[in-house]
Amino acid sequence: MGPIGIFGGTFDPIHYGHLRTALELLQRLSLAQVLFVPSARQPLRDPSITPVSTRLAMVRAAVQGEPRFAVDTRELERPGPSYTVDTLESLRGDHGQRSLCLLLGMDAFLSLPRWRRWEDLPGLANIVVAHRPGWQPPGQGPLADLLGRCATERPTDLHDHPAGRVLVTPVTQIDVSASEIRECTASGEDPRFLVPDSVRDIILETECYAR
Repeated sequence: MGPIGIFGGTFDPIHYGHLRTALELLQRLSLAQVLFVPSARQPLRDPSITPVSTRLAMVRAAVQGEPRFAVDTRELERPGPSYTVDTLESLRGDHGQRSLCLLLGMDAFLSLPRWRRWEDLPGLANIVVAHRPGWQPPGQGPLADLLGRCATERPTDLHDHPAGRVLVTPVTQIDVSASEIRECTASGEDPRFLVPDSVRDIILETECYAR
């Protein structure tokens, strides 16, 4: 009963940057599983341009073949904006005192103070921040306070505590973004080697990014 990683996002589309980060964190932190949680509507981003059914199909296709990856659809089934605090409260209700680890990229971590009820997140899950090598933590402000209270460098703390720890760890950075994939595909370029072939097939078949 190791920790469960929670990896949320629009995934429009899911790509190798997402998948490589999830795999490295799963292995390095000895997570039992990583749940990919596609959002219905992210409050801090523009509305998704791709239908929910297509994004969900791409995520499911991408994680096939890795038995420790799974897809969780609770945000797609819940009406209204997709707030992470609501998702973690729902997952906490399902898993009791099992360790939950919210997996965030650095950009998402730096935007945490803008999230709904963000101060409640450490009480619901551990937070794992994937960053580029050489990154320096904030020296002041609410995130510096959070790190001062909750930071750990020991992955074992994520196993010993169901919530309340923040671990910052470097991961391999693959310089690819979903917006760049959408743009290059709309321009007629092939997204091969940016996304798994199974995801590329869905993009080409549905023409979801065609102008």
